[in-house]
Formats: sequence, structure tokens, C-alpha cells
Amino acid sequence: MSLRLVARQPPALPVDASSLAPVALAALPPADIERLRLPHGRDTIAVAELFDVHSADGATRDTLVLDGDLSRFHSIGAGLASGTIEVHGPVGDSAGLGMSAGRLVIHGRARDLTGCAMRGGWLEVMGDIGDFGACARPGDMNGMRGGTLLVRGAAGARLGDRMRRGTVVVWGDCGDFVASRMVAGTLVLGGRCGAHAGWGMRRGTLLFAGVAPPPPPTFVPVHSGAGVFWQLLSRELSRYGAPLADLPRRGVQRHAGDLAVGGTGEWLVLR
Repeated sequence: MSLRLVARQPPALPVDASSLAPVALAALPPADIERLRLPHGRDTIAVAELFDVHSADGATRDTLVLDGDLSRFHSIGAGLASGTIEVHGPVGDSAGLGMSAGRLVIHGRARDLTGCAMRGGWLEVMGDIGDFGACARPGDMNGMRGGTLLVRGAAGARLGDRMRRGTVVVWGDCGDFVASRMVAGTLVLGGRCGAHAGWGMRRGTLLFAGVAPPPPPTFVPVHSGAGVFWQLLSRELSRYGAPLADLPRRGVQRHAGDLAVGGTGEWLVLR
């Protein structure tokens, strides 16, 4: 069953939307969905007070479509393990928090902590995201640990902080401290970045597909060949389209660091 929830008007207080899971809702009749209650400030509120509920049987199953201004709805897609969520409009914080599988596609902008602690699945944002994308939960040691995060717009500060695994691609600019304390994974930037890129980076790959900043003193050039590795990586990334489509035809200069913390991560700068 395909389920569509159309937002009526922005709620007075923030709403925790983490329980709007497509597979769980697909098993419920519309009347039961309308009676579900979501955390709303210190209280709860019925789905029927927030959304008009539409369902249809068809070839598309286990799909949840959300329409409207959802900027006060936080944790959309949090813990997603299967199914598809498609959002048409802006969303709040923590979209895709800890998701392990499935697809979350946002046709709008997302706020802070997008893809935080993500472990798998596909998260795509057609607009901008806020700070701390693909990072660790507050108090945790590890950030994103798997999956794919695509941002068609710009990203805020601390993108990929403590990132441990997975792939992040940003088409636009990003803020300060991108890939800070990165442990592993691949992070690709199509635009410009702010200050202190790769600060405290231990391992992993930071690829500048757009304008690269000057490498800091704690990153040193690597002159050994990386032909086979680059062929595999560039072909994998080129499937995401422009500005990455021509990567297999480009060469790269590698820089290793952050040596200030004994790191063996790498910057890849296109030639």
C-alpha cells in the first residue's frame, strides 16, 4: 500500500515524526493511522490533527509520501530499516537519524543532524542541509557508519565529523570543519568549503571535485601511484552524475594527513 500524508498547517510545537515508518503504517487501515499519536512538545497529538491521510493499493508498496511544510517535524526517517519515504517540502532536524536501510528522499531542505549516525540505506536531499550532517550523535564516538548521503544543495559546518564508513556527496558548498576527526569513509565536495577541512582526520578520503583549498601544513603530498584505486573510486562516483560524471577522465593529487594526530587519511585534489 502507498500512503500519502498531506500536512494541514505547521504545528505550534515541534513534532517527533520518527514513528512514521512506511512498513509499519502500510499494515494499518487509514482510521487507525489517523488515531496514532506523535510526541508534540510535552504532550502528544493525533496524526489526524496534523495530516490528511490518503492511501491507495497498487504496485507501489511500503511507500510513505509526506507533503507540505514539515520544518517542525523532526527525526523523519529516523531508524528507517526498510521501505521508502518521499518528502515534498522542508523538514526539521535529524532526518534519517540512525537509518540502516531503505530510502529517504527529501524534495526540499533539511536542518541539522541530517544522516546523523546513519548505518545504511539511501538518503537524498534535493536542497540544503544544516550543520552536523553525517556526524555522531551527541556523546557518541562514531558518526556515519554506512549507507549513502547525497546533498544536491549546500551543507553546513562539521559535515562528516567522526564519520567512520559510507559515502557522502555534496553538490554545493559546505561550511567549516568538513571531515573533522574523520575515521573512514568517502566524502566528496562539488563546491567550496570553509576553514579547517580535514582537521584531526585519521583515515578516510576527502575528494574535492570542485575548488580545493590549499592543503594545511599537516597534510603532505603523496607521490606514489594511485592509478588502480582511483579508477575504481572514480567509476563508482561517476554514477551520481554531474559534477562527478567526468571523474574517470581526470587525474588526482593525493595529500596524506592529518599528521598532527598521526592520521593516514587522504585529500584527493583533481588535476
